[in-house]
Amino acid sequence: MLSTTANKITVFRILLVPVFLLLCYGGLRIPALIVFLLASLTDMVDGYIARRYRQITDFGKFMDPLADKILVLAAMCYFVEVGRIPGWALAIVLLREFAVSGMRLVAIEQGRVIAAAWSGKIKTAATMICLCLMLLIGPPEPWDSAPDFIAQISTAVILITTVYSGIEYFWKNRDVFRRVD
Repeated sequence: MLSTTANKITVFRILLVPVFLLLCYGGLRIPALIVFLLASLTDMVDGYIARRYRQITDFGKFMDPLADKILVLAAMCYFVEVGRIPGWALAIVLLREFAVSGMRLVAIEQGRVIAAAWSGKIKTAATMICLCLMLLIGPPEPWDSAPDFIAQISTAVILITTVYSGIEYFWKNRDVFRRVD
């Protein structure tokens, strides 16, 4: 399971999530941002190492995307709780994630693997960048509406890329459901 460097980095990313949340809830925004950035960057690093050094494993194929979802959804849950992201926006992101995961499970039953599309990679990168911006700007002051504006734009970008990539996954793989009994 943890025999490869890539898998160890993936597990490290998951272990950073509680650290990130503790920092967020402790009011330590900049350290939380640093941990979130580190965790986000490990996504690129473990993927590169896995491909470059032929360390692609079933564990990595399963855990790498799951680690991304855990990190992003933990951050979004925090932002919902502190009033930066509306709950319905998180619900849309969750719906897309569950729907795409479900579609992949159906495809696996048919002996087919649905690889990550570029739109999904762009969605992940855009989401992580937007969440970093939201961590960076801090809580709004009564005299300053910029943090709320940035949070609203970031939420819009997250939603647009999430919905687009979800639609693309389903459109490109719609034949998966034609074979379902």
